[in-house]
Amino acid sequence: MHFLSCRGQIDIPMTELHHFDRQKLNQYHPFTRLRALLDPLQPGVSPKEDGSVVNLSIGEPQTPPPVDLIEKAMQGNPAGWAKYPLSKGIPDYLNASAEWLTRRYALPEGFINPDQHIIAVPGTREGLFFTALSVLPAPREGEDRPVFLVPNPSYHVYIGAAAATDCEVYAVPATRESGYLPDYSAVPEEILKRTKLCVLCTPSNPEGAVARPEEVHKLIELARRYDFVVCFDECYAEIYFGTPPHSSLETAAKINAQGEDRLKNILAFHSLSKRSGAAGLRCGFIAGDQNWITRISTTLQVGGAGVPQPAQAAGAALWRDEDHVVRNRKLYEENFRIAGDILGEDFNVELPAGGFCLWLDVGNGVEATLKLWQEAGIRVMPGAYMSLDDKTGFNPGAAYIRLALVYDTDFTRLALERLRDVLKA
Repeated sequence: MHFLSCRGQIDIPMTELHHFDRQKLNQYHPFTRLRALLDPLQPGVSPKEDGSVVNLSIGEPQTPPPVDLIEKAMQGNPAGWAKYPLSKGIPDYLNASAEWLTRRYALPEGFINPDQHIIAVPGTREGLFFTALSVLPAPREGEDRPVFLVPNPSYHVYIGAAAATDCEVYAVPATRESGYLPDYSAVPEEILKRTKLCVLCTPSNPEGAVARPEEVHKLIELARRYDFVVCFDECYAEIYFGTPPHSSLETAAKINAQGEDRLKNILAFHSLSKRSGAAGLRCGFIAGDQNWITRISTTLQVGGAGVPQPAQAAGAALWRDEDHVVRNRKLYEENFRIAGDILGEDFNVELPAGGFCLWLDVGNGVEATLKLWQEAGIRVMPGAYMSLDDKTGFNPGAAYIRLALVYDTDFTRLALERLRDVLKA
């Protein structure tokens, strides 16, 4: 199998600052745009036996999570349903999260203190949004707005958070030439001086590219030089094919001296939605800089966005179990093997290093999306809807569609064969 790993000298397309109106989120929310594109149209005959549409547009696992494990843990904590969630998280959940991080990334014992460096959040999406509310200052009259560095293309919640905080977005291309990761070191210094927040998703959404430790190291040094916070969105970290992705925390443990500043400017985001297929549990955590963990905890407390105690009990059980994670990973690996076999002869297929989305070059993503919907009842996400135009009009996602390969292997094969046949016709 071929995995995304290319690096080298790149010719970065021109970019610019973007400012978004939070009253007009529908204009750049990809799923709202997709509904506006497809819902007025009659879907074609689906490959499903019951004729229902095939939704490959959303990264929602379709295989069952370990329900017995979840139910047992919740049933053991019935009193928790009568309590308001603690903004920080219950001790057992924080301990389980710290134990998992230490085990998974071979961190030094005590490097992550659950009382200081971890906070429970209802998934990485909500965690990222509330982090932006905590980190990004309100613009001051007469001064430039603070800047949020994001990859282009990227996950839509980054743009939503930027709109909510009235900051400006500097979108850095993540293209084939850059290994599908943004090169933040190429950002002009005048932008870096205004930057307050940055996000790096690894494995990346939508492309599935994994950052190397030296790239993470470089970004951490940049963040400390210009004093901005880096959110390392690592929610796909347990879905990989080959070498397990490294964590920002792992890198920080190796490059930092002892002391209170070991995790300075670093926040790592993890969730059980992808790892355990438990998207509905809404359970994850943020780990990192104690100063910002404390501030985010206050924001969550004010906003009332804690995780219910029984859900945290289930989450603790899931972080402590690896068997279901191995099964999930094998399923996704087989799905990508199938994708390579079915699509490889007709498309420029680049199989990802991690995650469960296939970033497929089809020439024109919007046209392909319309064709698949009208002829086969297959719903995919146009890459242009996950990307921003630069000042030249270049959109790095325009040629692509994103396919979430989240079904069982038999149905994945059926759906991809039908997709291939429609796009070839």
